[in-house]
Amino acid sequence: MTVKPSATPSGAAPQTIGFLLLDNFTLISLASAIEPLRMANQLSGQELYRWFTLSLDGSAVQASDGLTVTPDTSTTVPLSLDMVVVCGGIAPTQTVANGHISWLRAQSRHLRRFGSVCTGAWALARAGLLDGYEVSTHWECQAALQEAYPGIHLTSKLFAIDRDRCTASGGTAPMDMVLTMIGRDHGRELAAGISDMFIYDRVRGEQDQQRVPLKHVLGTTQPRLQEIVALMENNLEEPIDLDELASYVNLSRRQLERLFQRNLHCSPSRYYMRLRLNRARQLLKQTSLSIIDIAAACGFVSTPHFSKCYRECFGIPPREERLGWSGFSPVVAPNPAPTPLLDSGAALEPVSRAMAALDRARGEPTYGSFRISPHS
Repeated sequence: MTVKPSATPSGAAPQTIGFLLLDNFTLISLASAIEPLRMANQLSGQELYRWFTLSLDGSAVQASDGLTVTPDTSTTVPLSLDMVVVCGGIAPTQTVANGHISWLRAQSRHLRRFGSVCTGAWALARAGLLDGYEVSTHWECQAALQEAYPGIHLTSKLFAIDRDRCTASGGTAPMDMVLTMIGRDHGRELAAGISDMFIYDRVRGEQDQQRVPLKHVLGTTQPRLQEIVALMENNLEEPIDLDELASYVNLSRRQLERLFQRNLHCSPSRYYMRLRLNRARQLLKQTSLSIIDIAAACGFVSTPHFSKCYRECFGIPPREERLGWSGFSPVVAPNPAPTPLLDSGAALEPVSRAMAALDRARGEPTYGSFRISPHS
């Protein structure tokens, strides 16, 4: 028996997402992914999305903070899913079991869309579902994941949406990823409304980067480089000349260039520029400072030069960045109806909590406050 999705009031079946919970998953990442789905239903007054949490045998799974979550069902129950998202956390190499891999591979025979949050990419990579894809995972396990699975293209972005793979680094990054997905499915107005409900004042886009601590990248082997980067970070408004930076740590300009190329794979001037532009982006998104003032605060002597550098780096002018045009990609065609999963050993049908949450939300003043376009 397969669970059949009912139609929404607009006539389209809700998208159904299965969240596979690994032991010691991070609860904040799971909540960051599910809550926007709940709010999309509430604001639209429709069941646009439904979700199920799963474990191998249906028993409770302990999160990294010690709290336990009782899944809706087990992986033995056949579900008609549009997407599977693996939720990881601490020690993914130990929590990914053979049963998880077998189930994910079985789903891949019927299902195209997969995702992960936090370190859940380990399970997808081990199942062979990330080869050739751009992948985001928590910075703490990037190096190990890349070494174990060289066929994937790891990025330091907060999240990556590459064709039918959606991966987020962890923490609150899944919220940004899911809001972007909702923006594509049903328009950025709905996604912006959801972020307002969560007091989420800035939806980070696909180009936003994780802030990976330099000491994690370099270890303890490059104290001079760490000292130079600290000087750069503390002198963004009045950038220090590279020759002067080199002299602070008793290096020549040429030695400084080699140090950056060998360890950070870029020139010191490019690294410094990226620090200044990242700071400018924060000020654009989080303050009401004028673009002229932001340019000056980040060490640019002219606004046109700042705008040129900003656009080259982020692909969008500062003025449009401030207006929030980079937060969501254009609306694309909805996904095809899910393909039922074939399985003769069906257990009792689980009930999605999406409709129960939607029913409880009917008394909220925001219920049905957003109209979904017919093309969605």
